[in-house]
Amino acid sequence: MPLVEVTLTTGRSPAQVRSMISGVTQALVDADIAPKDTIRVVVREIPAEHFAAGDVTIAERRAGTSNPSDPQKGADHG
Repeated sequence: MPLVEVTLTTGRSPAQVRSMISGVTQALVDADIAPKDTIRVVVREIPAEHFAAGDVTIAERRAGTSNPSDPQKGADHG
């Protein structure tokens, strides 16, 4: 029984999430990983403010800003 976990930031419609679940499930079926009825998909949606890479949240990246609590960000070190 394969279990696929997908983590996304919030903001997609229920129809988009549903379509993704179907696509992930079908990809496993097509790859002959497992029968469709044994595949489990878990979708976790988290706020963009709670998901970061390189100390910049997705919300900050979308807004074009860096971490406001880091005084070194944006400083000229040249």
